Amino acid sequence: MRQERKADRNGGSASDKRARRHRSTEVDNGAEAALELIAGTFSGARTANQIAAHIARLVARGRLTPGQRLPTVRRSAAGLEVSATTMGEVWQTLNRSGVIETGGRRGTFVRAAAAASAPRFWQLYPPDNDGRTLDLSEGVPDPRLLPDLQPFLAGLQIASTTSYLDAPLLPDLEGLLRKAWPFAPEAITVVDGALDALDRLIAQTVRPGTRVLVEEPGFPPLYDLLELAGAEVVGLEVDAAGMVPGALRGALRQFADVLMLQPAEQNPTGASLTESRAMELAEILLDSGTLIIEDDHSPLGSSISLGRHLPDQTVHVRSFSKTHGPEIRLAAVGGAGVPVRSLIRRRQLGPGWSSRFLQQLLVDLLIDEEVAAGVTAAQRSYADRRRAITDVLDERGVRYGPGSGMNLWIEVADERSALVALAAQGIVVAPGGPFVLRNQSNHIRVTVGAVTEGHTELAHSIADAALRRGRANI
Repeated sequence: MRQERKADRNGGSASDKRARRHRSTEVDNGAEAALELIAGTFSGARTANQIAAHIARLVARGRLTPGQRLPTVRRSAAGLEVSATTMGEVWQTLNRSGVIETGGRRGTFVRAAAAASAPRFWQLYPPDNDGRTLDLSEGVPDPRLLPDLQPFLAGLQIASTTSYLDAPLLPDLEGLLRKAWPFAPEAITVVDGALDALDRLIAQTVRPGTRVLVEEPGFPPLYDLLELAGAEVVGLEVDAAGMVPGALRGALRQFADVLMLQPAEQNPTGASLTESRAMELAEILLDSGTLIIEDDHSPLGSSISLGRHLPDQTVHVRSFSKTHGPEIRLAAVGGAGVPVRSLIRRRQLGPGWSSRFLQQLLVDLLIDEEVAAGVTAAQRSYADRRRAITDVLDERGVRYGPGSGMNLWIEVADERSALVALAAQGIVVAPGGPFVLRNQSNHIRVTVGAVTEGHTELAHSIADAALRRGRANI
């Protein structure tokens, strides 16, 4: 009995110790084998980004399998002849992008395949709407304020495509886009909506470890796309005039590969760049080498753009969904030649071009005077609806994001309580969490552009919910 207790105190019997040493040797040998594979197949400049991309490719191709133990930072650094700091950045990048997982003293392993967590995008909307719910969560235009497409569809005329090598952009549409662009684009094309544009631009410019600066709060699907690409995402503060210069200047003390922003009616705050703010940001970005991607979804298109000051660094995306209808499914992409032409060439290996029937439909809509007048009237209507809500919020002392557009970014005492209190009245709004990188917020986003009546009553309901503290007593 004494021998058994002594064996327990000393870590088990001799046979147990031998078994542990054997397993440890197997683990160490597995890590060494992984290092031999990584080092033996790597070529190129030994930067953190390139090493991370190489390891990610080995995992994607099945050369490094789920559960495979990886060597320590110091052992990896020695094997790849880089500094421990560089190797630490590699491991951090791969961990953020979900390629590997670290378990403290257990070591670092290739992450096992698992079901993806719900993207921020799907956290914004209710699972269903039974028709009794006032849904103010979606941020979409009022269909009654969109142009009637039927007359244009009936009269649509366009020659059929005769070659897969035809230009992806109709000449008439290109002329209209270039005329309305906020700066002279070196290259321009159209794709299937703003998110398609952002997805394709990210695919061309972002790799694991790419440092991307974004607005915070910002657009949840953009965060999702960047995280899927393995980017290092850095959120920067936004005020009434757009991205805060001090935040950008601080972020650039390190470096930034890409900056992504919304120049007009920023989602969710409604902020729009002023000309003086655009000039200030452009001065900070001058000679930084940072690629600027602008997502412009504003009703009339923003005339203010960093591309007016930095055309060689800027790609501007302009969507027509909120002005002419989501079914148009078109967004224009124009600006710096290298990234736009790269997008065009890559797209030739897939869909090639966006429907020329839809392109011609957009041309007909853009040149129609009644449609243009309707778009302007819709913008005024959204402003009136927003003002009807904010007048009450001002009276009640509820704070909200300054700006314009169809959305309101409203500060609340307790996000969960506000959501529950409004839901109990049949009102659904978007939680604030998905709009920030840490996914925790004390805000809600309300699409006031969808409110057609009962503005005062609704505004008081929103104010009551915003001021409620603690758990909703319902």
